[in-house]
Amino acid sequence: MAPRAGRRLHIAHRTGYRYADVVDASFNEVRMTPLTIDGQLLINHSLGIHPSASIQTYQDYWGAQVEAFDVHGPHRVLEIASISTVDTPPLPEPVPGLAWADVLDSNLQDMYSEFLAPTGYVDDAMADDQRAAIVDEMRSSPTPWYAGTLAVAAVRDRITYASGVTDVSTTAAEAWVSRHGVCQDFTHATLSLLRAARVPARYVSGYLHTEEPAPGQTVIGESHAWVEYWDGIWHAVDPTNDRSVGAAHVIVARGRDYADVPPLKGIYAGGQSEGIGVTVEITQL
Repeated sequence: MAPRAGRRLHIAHRTGYRYADVVDASFNEVRMTPLTIDGQLLINHSLGIHPSASIQTYQDYWGAQVEAFDVHGPHRVLEIASISTVDTPPLPEPVPGLAWADVLDSNLQDMYSEFLAPTGYVDDAMADDQRAAIVDEMRSSPTPWYAGTLAVAAVRDRITYASGVTDVSTTAAEAWVSRHGVCQDFTHATLSLLRAARVPARYVSGYLHTEEPAPGQTVIGESHAWVEYWDGIWHAVDPTNDRSVGAAHVIVARGRDYADVPPLKGIYAGGQSEGIGVTVEITQL
């Protein structure tokens, strides 16, 4: 059983773009700030940008903190460094979920309709005979919570973790066919099954430290993604690692799919661009 203790984590997330030609202007949004929510507490945060720019901060529709900035003036590289310290809560105690009749209530389905509808990344699993059979099994399970465990098991049985096979544009259906993917693909595929079973489910982005406490140890990784589905409470599960979400996970943003929560997106005036790479260093203090 995972230890029920919180952690204080220091996160350094560095990324950006390199442009093929000189860019005259770029307009960008960053979602890299851990939230103060659900027992998680942001201690401090800073965003460094080169070339320097004035930052406007706001909360988006889904509750994430967005730092928006424009870079005016010729530049060939955009570098971003997000530095945060956050306290994460312990693994929550198990809570009995609701019955199917409660989750399928028309008023509740209407309330959470945005987390039940297909999206650009999360297709309707019922359109695929193989996944439809899994959804039928989920609907026949004793509770929505048990349906969630079946969804995660089915995705993990189908998809093997492998980087470089899929990319940021890969959909749940494409990941299912390829049988390989990363955390984004595991999350989208799980969402497609849950929503088809009429269980409200949302995409969560953030960071992941080691499963066991590791004070002083710096973990090199990337942004992470997992699922929250509603069965009386928002029940969080990490399908990539087949584990509950606890003190090792840091919440940054929630939405319907990846399109609602990208760590960095923007537009620019100029030639082609390429990522300069992403480094995420997480240290337990």
